[in-house]
Amino acid sequence: MGPAPGIALGVDFGTSNTVAVARTPDGRVRTLLIDGSPLLPSAVYAEPDTLRVGRDAVLSARLDPARFEPHPKRRVDDVSVLLGDRTVAVVDLIAAVLARVAEEWRRVAGPDAAAARPDVTLTCPATWAGPRRGVLAEAAEAAGLGPVRFVAEPVAAAAYFVHVLGHTMPIGSVLVVHDMGAGTFDVSAVARTATGFEVVAVAGRDDLGGVDLDAALVEHLGRIVGAGAAWHAITGPATVEDRRWRRLLWDDVRAAKERLSRAVTAEILVPAAGIEAHLTRAELESAVGPALAESVAVTASLVAGLGPARNRLAGVFLVGGSSRIPLLSTLLFRALGRAPVAIEQPELVVAEGSVVPGVPSEPAPAASLPTEVIPAVAAGHVPLPSRPRRWARLLPAALMPLAAASVTVLVAVAALAVLGLGLGGLVVWSVLTGQGILPDWGFLPDAPWARIGVSLGAGRLAPS
Repeated sequence: MGPAPGIALGVDFGTSNTVAVARTPDGRVRTLLIDGSPLLPSAVYAEPDTLRVGRDAVLSARLDPARFEPHPKRRVDDVSVLLGDRTVAVVDLIAAVLARVAEEWRRVAGPDAAAARPDVTLTCPATWAGPRRGVLAEAAEAAGLGPVRFVAEPVAAAAYFVHVLGHTMPIGSVLVVHDMGAGTFDVSAVARTATGFEVVAVAGRDDLGGVDLDAALVEHLGRIVGAGAAWHAITGPATVEDRRWRRLLWDDVRAAKERLSRAVTAEILVPAAGIEAHLTRAELESAVGPALAESVAVTASLVAGLGPARNRLAGVFLVGGSSRIPLLSTLLFRALGRAPVAIEQPELVVAEGSVVPGVPSEPAPAASLPTEVIPAVAAGHVPLPSRPRRWARLLPAALMPLAAASVTVLVAVAALAVLGLGLGGLVVWSVLTGQGILPDWGFLPDAPWARIGVSLGAGRLAPS
């Protein structure tokens, strides 16, 4: 049985958090609250006989961090991972997270959940092609979400920018989507077309995200507390207890980073070292500033590579949890001369944009068909491959027969020209050499030097 008309479920499976948004037939949009929050940690903890996900996994990680995978999305290219003494397929890790979303959907839908199967869309980076999308599609099937369609994350963000925030984006204009998530940084140029949105350029860094900002802040904290034995035990854990302290430290550092995006001071307690550190926003900006500057440089390079289209920018839209850091908006404004658009909950943008009616989507790739992989870009920008037969969409339908006939005539003329040049060359060669390459038709003169007995082949005078 197909999906119920008008019911849609959009799932943004992120590196750190997963967000799900439902749209009802009357057009209302509702973010699913899982364990009381719109953000479900994408983390997985492997018990001997089951997989815990979300906040249960985060809490269990303090018992045995070796069984914990905080970012399954980063392992999408792996077949399996070792968690403790258990080998778990990556598809199963992702399916466990998506199954928690499916469970919450069934709870919200109530007794009519079976009859109200939604039209499910999954979001993914614009550079993800068949193999990676195939992993997500297989995980969604295993999780009970059924067949899914895919929406590129920057396309969903552009739909949110226009249809939810109400910003104007005329046809032909371009929106720059700056998406700094937990694990990666992507920046895309999305053009408004007559039929929706199209990604025209994409760039990014696989080694730049919120986790890397946390690492920079941990390094700064280490300089504050000193390089004592307790700190070395936390940053380079050798025992289960040390790994617990390390996990607690990184959780507290991430919370302090988020707090410093709203306030000017934050405190971090390092129990293992018996130290309470006091951090300021200026220290945060000093620690993470170089990484943010790299993302801004990549963004400026992409905009410069747009050519004339950069004069038709509709805006710069910040997506991803790290976009809350005020310094990022400041650096982008200095580089581009345009104030970026930031919202209170940037983590919800992609999921909600994916359920906007009419947003361009693609079916899950067939597992048996080979699909080209578009690699992530380390720096600079690279246009995405053009859609096939784009030239056909640029010609009016009425001119297509005339264009086809013109092409046929040009090909025939070119063939005749090549044939004529070939025959002409044979005639000239026969006249000049007297070699008899052509039949003796009675009207071709002898070569002039034949009268004096010059043999071209021998290269000397022959007796007359």
